[in-house]
Amino acid sequence: MNPQHRHLIETEGLIKTYSDNGVQVPALRGVDLTIHAGEFTAIVGPSGSGKTTLLNIISGLDKPTSGKVWLDGRLVSDMSGAELSDFRRDHIGFIFQAYNLIPVLKVEENIEYIMLLQGVPKEERHRRVHDILRDVDLEDYAHRYPNRLSGGQQQRVAIARAMVSHPLMILADEPTANLDSKTGADLLDMMRHLNAEHGMTFIFSTHDRMIVDKAKRVIVIRDGIVASDETRN
Repeated sequence: MNPQHRHLIETEGLIKTYSDNGVQVPALRGVDLTIHAGEFTAIVGPSGSGKTTLLNIISGLDKPTSGKVWLDGRLVSDMSGAELSDFRRDHIGFIFQAYNLIPVLKVEENIEYIMLLQGVPKEERHRRVHDILRDVDLEDYAHRYPNRLSGGQQQRVAIARAMVSHPLMILADEPTANLDSKTGADLLDMMRHLNAEHGMTFIFSTHDRMIVDKAKRVIVIRDGIVASDETRN
């Protein structure tokens, strides 16, 4: 099978119900989905539609009430807690709207951190950090701490950190929400370029019309179900 067409994420009958003061509130009401390697996909929908819940379940950060999730052919429910944690560490890059950088680490150290956990050799870590800093245009900021960066620069660091370990997929939850439109557009163009050049799989949960316009596939979630699923050239 062409690696670009392999099933990276599959869901079957995903249901997620929360309890709110004894009242059962459905967040997902049966989601069947397949995402292939190399896709640049936006999951969109109004607040409360279930899109962030879906992203959290795909990543293993949350569990469905019922239904199944496969990540690169592995059934998530068959993984132990340690196996799932290791899979996330080694194969999933996360980008959050709040950046989630470690304030006491410099830019290069924030980016390097995940590779330290993975046991990547020192020379290889430094080479990858240097290369990714060039890709995100932050070579001159390697020794700065996060509080000395703009919001856009911090998000660039977060993107670099997510990508530097060469994960199977990047999951981005509202990555442009705290950015001005130009900074958001620049970062999105950069991610499109990295998707095209390196075949990295990007999945966004977003309200941002700009991300929707640039996505190659748009999945609309409404009231906990897939309302539409469009793939573009």
